[in-house]
Amino acid sequence: MSYLRFDKTLMTNLQDSLPKEILRSNRSGAYSCSSLVDCNTRKYHGLLVVPVPELDDENHVLLSSLDATVIQHGAEFNLGLHKYQGDNFSPRGHKYIREFDSLQVPTTTYRVGGVVLKREQVFQHFEDRVIIRYTLVDAHSETTLRLTPYLAFRSVREFTHENSMASRDYQPVEGGIKTCMYPGYPELYMQINTPNEFVFNPDWYRGIEYIKEQERGYAGNEDLYVPGYFEFKIKKGESVVFSAGLSEIKTKDLAGLAEFEVNVRTPRDNFYNNLVNSAHQFVVHRDHGDYVLAGYPWFKCRARDMFISLPGLTLTNGEIEKFELVMKTAEKGIREFIVGKPLSVKIYEMEHPDVLLWAVWCIQQYGKLTSMQKCIEKYGELVRDIMVYIHDDKHPSMQLMDNGMLYAPGGMDKAITWMNSTANGRPIVPRSGYIVELEALWYNALKFSAEIYRQRGEDDYVNNLETMAEKAGKSFVDTFLNQHGYLLDYVDGQMMSWEVRPNMIFPVAFDYSPLDKAQKKAILDFCTKELLTPKGLRSLSPKSGSYNPMYTGPQIKRDYAYHQGTAWPWLAGFYMEACLRVFGRSRLSFVERQMVGYEEELFYHCIGTLPELFDGNPPFHGRGAISFAMNVAEIMRVVKLLDKYNQY
Repeated sequence: MSYLRFDKTLMTNLQDSLPKEILRSNRSGAYSCSSLVDCNTRKYHGLLVVPVPELDDENHVLLSSLDATVIQHGAEFNLGLHKYQGDNFSPRGHKYIREFDSLQVPTTTYRVGGVVLKREQVFQHFEDRVIIRYTLVDAHSETTLRLTPYLAFRSVREFTHENSMASRDYQPVEGGIKTCMYPGYPELYMQINTPNEFVFNPDWYRGIEYIKEQERGYAGNEDLYVPGYFEFKIKKGESVVFSAGLSEIKTKDLAGLAEFEVNVRTPRDNFYNNLVNSAHQFVVHRDHGDYVLAGYPWFKCRARDMFISLPGLTLTNGEIEKFELVMKTAEKGIREFIVGKPLSVKIYEMEHPDVLLWAVWCIQQYGKLTSMQKCIEKYGELVRDIMVYIHDDKHPSMQLMDNGMLYAPGGMDKAITWMNSTANGRPIVPRSGYIVELEALWYNALKFSAEIYRQRGEDDYVNNLETMAEKAGKSFVDTFLNQHGYLLDYVDGQMMSWEVRPNMIFPVAFDYSPLDKAQKKAILDFCTKELLTPKGLRSLSPKSGSYNPMYTGPQIKRDYAYHQGTAWPWLAGFYMEACLRVFGRSRLSFVERQMVGYEEELFYHCIGTLPELFDGNPPFHGRGAISFAMNVAEIMRVVKLLDKYNQY
């Protein structure tokens, strides 16, 4: 039995099946995404969603959906499903679904009377192409299959509507057609590996609605263009393959390609394998570089997210080369940033004060999971240059103070940390001056750099760094540790935040910390009592007057909840690491129980992965981006930490 399998009881109940989504992507960051019943509920959904660098740096929906219609004895049974205005669903093909399975690839089984049709969908790994294999498992009479494509040719940020500018032209190609609705877009090739007839019957399907966009307070209505349909006979036991891509393919190769793509997939047959498959979706190759996308379906490569998630996404699964490829691109961006050149790589938010220190932490994880010698050989000079850059006060967003800590001004007017939601151009969670995770990262980086120089035998540098770390560590404790036993979130002159927030978990989890064991235990206790949920650490304690845990409603309402009580799994990754670091094997069973909450989530929201965040109150609904790199990465890292502790 498949790990991720849903029967007809769930699939035919739209209240249960529509919120569940399925995502598949490739190395370019192109993807295919929809609900389990193939009814698009977001403007980001589509069968073939690809980057079009000639237009912009967004993804674009080319093929929105593909309806299959079973025809027997002149009777037509459309297996598609779309939502139209007035809460109307048509043609309600979900009622024919008998099973959905995601062991190898997304597989839906339909039954229409005596006809049993299996639909397997795969996204080609190294090319922007979606492949759908239809197998007629059973039929008692002659059967015809009709495939009707719905085209959008638009950015994922926009909608399309009926217009006279859309081209209706198409050209025959082997086994199908090619078409392009607007100048600047690539041709879309739709081909089938069996003799078929394309019936040109152009029309617009008007008023299609996207539920998720409407729930988020956005417009959610568009028109889709249907150029016609493909029709062909299919026999019992026969498989027919449909391909939609940006280049023509020999149709005789489609059957073999489909079989190959299905067989090379890692089976999603347990918790960890699902995380591995999800991790592979974030690491993409674009513009001659390798990147980590922060999440799907709307995030790009953000520097902080990349450095936090890269070790978990790659090193925990032994993918050292993949780590090095991404770091090669990242190092180019870092070096351009520290010399003041415009970045030639597509990495965003490099200027934030904590980003370079997260890069050092990222490299530190590489050293732990490979060897310090290899780490020094590959990244020793990069770490040195980052530390010199910060020490010499060249960073535009912070400066080194006499007390040994880093001062980051401007956080009252601009979001400069990961808590970056804004309203009316100003941060909702202003954090400025001495910021707790920034100082923890700085102390950790000083100690790690000292270790690099120690192994190089450069004792003078070691002594200087250790002296700096000692000063920074004492100042850290004096500045942040309050009489109640937890850490202030930030301190800026007479201004300080006494709110209980999860950022204080980092100095407990890092390899090097200025805190003693008793202080770490006290901080862990606060995080456990006030911040811990089954889905992550809350971004704010419920005891705070600003607590706003429900991430629902229009954009402005969600912005005010984003970091004011919502729960984040990636923070729980550091929390669980801190538990194991402080308490050792005595907390193994506790951490293992915490992991149950993340395994459960694989069956909800976007199946097989973890969403961006959760409501901070029960029942802890998943919200935001359907798949989030830092969450997947940190939970993967905890899985490996548990393996390590269980070996002792």
